[in-house]
Amino acid sequence: MSFTVSMYLDLAPKIDSFAEEVIQGLTQQPKMLPSKFLYDGRGSQLFDQICELEEYYPTRTEMSILSDNMPDILDALGHSAILIEYGSGTSTKTRLLLDNLTDADSYVPIDISREHLISASEHIQKSYPHLTVLPVCADYSQRIPLNLNPTPGSRITVFFPGSTIGNFENAEAIEFLSRLCSIVGPGGGILIGVDLVKDTDTLTAAYDDALGVTALFNQNILMHINARMAGCFDPHMFAHRALWNEAEQRMEMHLESRARQTVVLGDTVISFEEGETILTEYSHKYTLESFAALAEKAGFTVDHVWTDPDQLFSVQYLTAMAPGQAQS
Repeated sequence: MSFTVSMYLDLAPKIDSFAEEVIQGLTQQPKMLPSKFLYDGRGSQLFDQICELEEYYPTRTEMSILSDNMPDILDALGHSAILIEYGSGTSTKTRLLLDNLTDADSYVPIDISREHLISASEHIQKSYPHLTVLPVCADYSQRIPLNLNPTPGSRITVFFPGSTIGNFENAEAIEFLSRLCSIVGPGGGILIGVDLVKDTDTLTAAYDDALGVTALFNQNILMHINARMAGCFDPHMFAHRALWNEAEQRMEMHLESRARQTVVLGDTVISFEEGETILTEYSHKYTLESFAALAEKAGFTVDHVWTDPDQLFSVQYLTAMAPGQAQS
């Protein structure tokens, strides 16, 4: 039996949008690139490898929290007819929910990597043939017109695992969560992974592993640009750097130029000094109190928090407030 799925919405960034964002980021000071461009087909595969590394605690810790607390999580979710996942990737963690969330009739995975999205969606459809799978290829940091209609008495639940909320600046995180609040509606909720502040040695090792997989993942953004823009980046001329930014309470990934060099992207020439960096990703870490305050500004209350014994990571269930209750 074939288990092919059709794209529900294809809102993948067009080449002009991609090029504009790349040029804008590389011509500003300091230089930066949007972290979403790390996730082309190869980048998504490398990130899957990162999630298996000994140093990378978030994935295994979050999986353990979900497994150990599934009865309580299901009680919190209630009758969730539609499950939406932002940044779905391979949907591995989603299977823990779908194996137990028997009321769900639709699953909406959203990811920027079309190849990865279709493959994961077909595997989900094969494993759960009763489920309607509606893949959406999109940059989920932008507004997405999903137009979903849950049955009366049921709810929409968003699943946002992996501490991806930390990739947003605080103002952007509030804006993003506010959009999710309008999607799930009053009484709807989000099951979200939130990484916690911890010692810098643990954090640095997670973003700079001994095998160098994270370095390859970081350098791959340059190969992605080469492929999309006929660029001439030499990834080996840029070193991976992982740094803890104490003031901003976040881990940062940079690519550091190993020498003075120039890179041509279309009609634009980008110059680099030796030691100059490109910021490619940051991941904010939170205390339980700081994340609760952020969620409240977006229109949510924190109903449940589940953590591991070492307090490395948390899974939280947020409920959308009624209109007018959120902080201004």
